[in-house]
Parts: sequence; structure tokens; C-alpha cells
Amino acid sequence: MLDHLTIVTHPLVQHKLTIMRKKETSTAGFRRLLREISLLLAYEVTRELDMTTMRIETPICEMDAPILDGKKLALISILRAGNGLMDGILELIPAARVGFIGLYRDPETLQPVQYYAKVPEMLESRLVIAVDPMLATGNSSVAAIDLLKAAGATNIRFLCLLAAPEGIARMKAAHPDVPIVTAAVDEKLNDHGYIVPGLGDAGDRMFGTK
Repeated sequence: MLDHLTIVTHPLVQHKLTIMRKKETSTAGFRRLLREISLLLAYEVTRELDMTTMRIETPICEMDAPILDGKKLALISILRAGNGLMDGILELIPAARVGFIGLYRDPETLQPVQYYAKVPEMLESRLVIAVDPMLATGNSSVAAIDLLKAAGATNIRFLCLLAAPEGIARMKAAHPDVPIVTAAVDEKLNDHGYIVPGLGDAGDRMFGTK
């Protein structure tokens, strides 16, 4: 594990990811697996949340019990594929505040183009987790983090399913203070900016579009 990069090697994560990679996996199956794997990845990305204690009474006695501290964290979905990860994380953290950043990649330049942004208030007081299944060129992810920092966020983590070395390097250069949590680092990008071996376009596979 590098300081800025955590690869989640849990057997269930790796097993589910392999099935997601298979080209014959159905849209429904892909969507279900993404939801399941997001719960396991969320466990890792929330490992170091701030804690405090609360005085409670169990059926046996009173005690000082651990509880999350501070404001509710913020989940930011990088549209559209980020929604697949976010849905599963919300099952684990239903009180989280939710935001959306809409970016699409220009097919010629591979640069991100923003078309939507709506994020929670007081990001400076929250842990902010940005989610997108694929960290490929890193251009969209860097643009999303730029926007979140401009909105006040200072404690940001990036969660993805797959990452390419090029995307990791781009993110580290632009935002060295943002840790990345992923299930796998693949070999490279191809000429079209897709991760190799990857799993194709996560949005298309999740929503059944081409």
C-alpha cells in the first residue's frame, strides 16, 4: 500500500470484480455486483472516520460507547457511472449528504466537459468521498476534485473500482492530498482512453447503453 493509494485485496472484492470483468455478465448482474462491491469498498474508505463517545444505557448498564463524530459525510457521485457505487455506499451510510458532478469526456481530446454540479453545503466541515468506478486518464477525476476544493472541501477521498497507472499518476500530481481507494490497478490505457484489461465502459454496462 502506498500513502496515496489503497488496493482492496479482500477475496470477495476480487471475486466479484472478476465476474464484472467478464463480457457475458448481464446488465442486471453487473449492476448488482457493483452495488455489492461498493459496500465492501466503502468499509475501507471509511476506515478512519473521526470518532467520539456517547453515554448510553444498555439493557445491563450505562456505558460510554463509540459513535461517529462531526458532521455527516458527503458522497459525491461523478455522473453517470458513479451512481452505481454511491447506491451501495448509501445502504451502509444512509445519513450521508449526497452531491453530483456531471462530466463527460470529449472523445477527441479526452478532456472532461462539465455539464452539472450540485454539492452539499459546508463541505469544509465534512469528509468528502468522491466516487467513480473508473480512474482512467484521471482528467475527469481531477476536474471533479478541483470543483470540490473550490466549493470548500479540504478532506477528500476518491473511491473507484478500477484504476490505470496513468490516472493514478495524474491524480497524485494534481491532488497529492487525496487518497485513492480501488479494487485493482490494471495494466494501462488504450488509444481510446479505456482501461486495459478493464471491464469496458462502466456506465454502458450498468445501464445497458452503447
